[in-house]
Amino acid sequence: MDTNTQAHLIGGPKDGSTHDTGGSALVEIEIDGMMHRYIRTTKEHDGSPVYNYDGMVAPDGGEPGVEDPAARVASPRADAEGHGGTH
Repeated sequence: MDTNTQAHLIGGPKDGSTHDTGGSALVEIEIDGMMHRYIRTTKEHDGSPVYNYDGMVAPDGGEPGVEDPAARVASPRADAEGHGGTH
């Protein structure tokens, strides 16, 4: 059985577009240096999974002056790609 990895994104900067998610439960898309998160739902649209927008984070976690960057978990994708951060 083939798995459809093309998903419909709902909300956020990619609202209404499709994206190859690879079947992941969490998808992070980098736009202008920020990570935008989409989370898989149980819904489908035209046979493809639907992902809802979950918000935007800096790749290294929190920003100084806004919150304690060391206390914030950065994005999993940013960690995997070796971005800085002190977490």
